[in-house]
Amino acid sequence: MLKNVLLWYLAVLLFGSLQAQEKGALVYANSFTQRDSLNDWVMEGAGVVATDSSGMTMYSPDEAGHHVFWCPQELPARFVAEWDVRNLHPEAGLCIVFFAAKGRHGEDIFDPQLTKRTGIFRQYTKGDIDNYHISYYANTPTQKDRPHSHLRKNHGFKKVQAGELGIPPDSEEVHHIRLVKDQGHITMSVDGRMIIDWTDDGKTFGEVLGSGKLGFRQMKWTRMVYRNLRVWELL
Repeated sequence: MLKNVLLWYLAVLLFGSLQAQEKGALVYANSFTQRDSLNDWVMEGAGVVATDSSGMTMYSPDEAGHHVFWCPQELPARFVAEWDVRNLHPEAGLCIVFFAAKGRHGEDIFDPQLTKRTGIFRQYTKGDIDNYHISYYANTPTQKDRPHSHLRKNHGFKKVQAGELGIPPDSEEVHHIRLVKDQGHITMSVDGRMIIDWTDDGKTFGEVLGSGKLGFRQMKWTRMVYRNLRVWELL
C-alpha cells in the first residue's frame, strides 16, 4: 500500500513538473535570416551582425570589444526560450544570455534615465540594471576550456550556481539551447542535456526578478551564428 502511494506521489510530481513546462502563447519569434527582422534590436559595444540563410552571425570586427545585442521584446516572468547556435571560432570566445533585465527601480533597460551601456561587463553586473545571466559557452584566452557553466544574479555579480559544461569548447556543430524561467525556477539545457537547474528563493539574493528583456553577450574573440529564437509563455 505504501509503495503504491509513493508511486502515485512521484507520478503527480512528475506530471505537475511537465505541466509547468508546457508552452503557451508564442511571445516572440525570429529566424535571424533577414536583416530587417533585427531593426528593433539594440547593439551595445563593438559588435556587428550579418544575416544569411544560415542565421545571424555576431562578432566584433578586429576583435575590438565585447558586446551585447538586446531583443526588443519584453518577456514575461514565466517563459521558455529556445534558439540554435553554432561556433565559427572555437579558438576562443564566451557566450552569455542576459534575461529578466530591468532597471534597478523597474525601468525599461532602454530608459534614457539609465546610464548608457557600451559592452563593458560591469555595466551589466554592477551597474543600474538587474538581471540573471548564464554563461553557456566559456573558452577565453585566460580561462581555456572552462568545464562548467555559470548562473549569476545581478546587480552584484552573485554566482548562484556553477553548472555543467555548456557548449563544448571545440565544437563547431549546431547546438540547441533551451532556457526556462518559471518565476524563480531557472533551467537551461544544451541539446536536451541539463546544465543549469536553480531556484531563486527570493530571500538569499534578494527578490525574485520578474519580467524583462533578453540579450546575447559575446566577448570580443567570439564569432557565433544564432538561428530560430522562439519564446513562449509558460502555461
